[in-house]
Amino acid sequence: MSEPRPILIADPQAGVDAHAGEIQVAIQRVLASGWYVLGPEVAAFEREWAAYLGGGHAVGVANGTEALELALRAMGIGVGDRVATVANTVSATAAAIQQIGATLDFVEIDEASMTMSPDALEQLLTASGGAIKAVVPVHLYGRPAAMPEIVDLARTHGAVVVEDCAQAHGAMVDGRAAGTFGDAAAFSFYPTKNLGAIGDGGAVFSRDLAVATRIKELRQYGWRERYVSATPGRNSRLDELQAAILRVKLTGLDRENARRASHARRYLELLADSGLRLPLPDTDTIRSAWHQFAVRTPRRVELMAHLASVGIHAGVLYPVPLHRQPAFASAESFPVSERACDEVLCLPVHPGLSTDDVDRVTNEILRWATP
Repeated sequence: MSEPRPILIADPQAGVDAHAGEIQVAIQRVLASGWYVLGPEVAAFEREWAAYLGGGHAVGVANGTEALELALRAMGIGVGDRVATVANTVSATAAAIQQIGATLDFVEIDEASMTMSPDALEQLLTASGGAIKAVVPVHLYGRPAAMPEIVDLARTHGAVVVEDCAQAHGAMVDGRAAGTFGDAAAFSFYPTKNLGAIGDGGAVFSRDLAVATRIKELRQYGWRERYVSATPGRNSRLDELQAAILRVKLTGLDRENARRASHARRYLELLADSGLRLPLPDTDTIRSAWHQFAVRTPRRVELMAHLASVGIHAGVLYPVPLHRQPAFASAESFPVSERACDEVLCLPVHPGLSTDDVDRVTNEILRWATP
C-alpha cells in the first residue's frame, strides 16, 4: 500500500498551477514589452490593488519588510522614535522598525484573538506621555486586530498607525478592508501569502496621496526627477514580472479566501471536542483572511510529531516572542504573548487543500487526542 500524499502547511505551487495559463500569458507579455522595472504592469497592479482595498493609493515595493520600513519613514518616523508593536509576530516586523533607527516598545496581546490588546496599548500610550510616535498592529494569521479602537487610541495620544497586513489580504472589519484604517499599511506578497508572487514583493497602501507620493520617492533613491535625489532613499522596487503575476492572482483572491474560510469552518466544527484551543470564528463584523488556522495546546510538540508521522505538515508561527530573541531582547514580561508562542500550532488551511485533506487532518488530531 502506497504512503498517503503529504499535506503541506503551505502550497504556493498549487496557487501557481491554478492560474498557470494566465500566468504564462502575463510573463510573455512582460518579456515582449522590454520594460522590466516600474513599468505599466506595476502601475496597473497598484491601481487594481488600491481598488480592491476600497480606493486609495498603492505603491509596489520589493518586499513586505521594506513596505513597513518605508511606510514608517513616510510618516516621519525615524531615529530614536518609539514604535509600539506586538511580540508574537515574525522578526521582520521588528527588523523594519530597527532599520529606521526607531526603538521598539512591545504591547501585550488579547488572549482570545492573539492580536494587539487595546487595553494594553492604552496603558502603554498613557504611561509614555506622548513619547510613542507610531503604533504597528499586526493582523496575525489573517485575523484583523481591533482597528477602530487602536486607531482611536493612537489618535488621542498623537501617534500614527501603520498596519502590518502581511497575512491579511482580504480580511475585513465592519465591511472595510484591513489596511485601510491606519495612516498607511504594509503588505507582503511572499509566495506563501494569500496573494503571493513567485518571488519577493510588497506594497504600501494609504488613502493619503501625500504619503503615497513620499513612498514612491523613497523606493527609488529619493528621486523626484531621474538621477536627482531630493531626499535619502533606497532601491525597493516591485518588478514587472511579479506585478503581472500578482494581477492574475488578484482575480482569484476572493475565491481562494472563501475556500480557506470553508476549511476553517470545517476545522472549527470537527475539532470542537478535540481539547485544542481553537481560533475565533468569523462574525458579522470580523472576517479573517485565514492565512493560518492557529490552534493552541501545551502538548504542541507531541501533536506536531504525530501529524508529521502520518505525512501532515504543521507549523509553529512563531516559537519565540520578539522580546525573548537576542536581536530585540527586553527585560519586560508579556505572559499572554509568551504563552501563545509556547502553545500555537498552525494547521494546513490553504486553498490547495481538498475537503478530504481537511478531514484527514482532523481525523488524525482526534485519533491523537483520544486516550
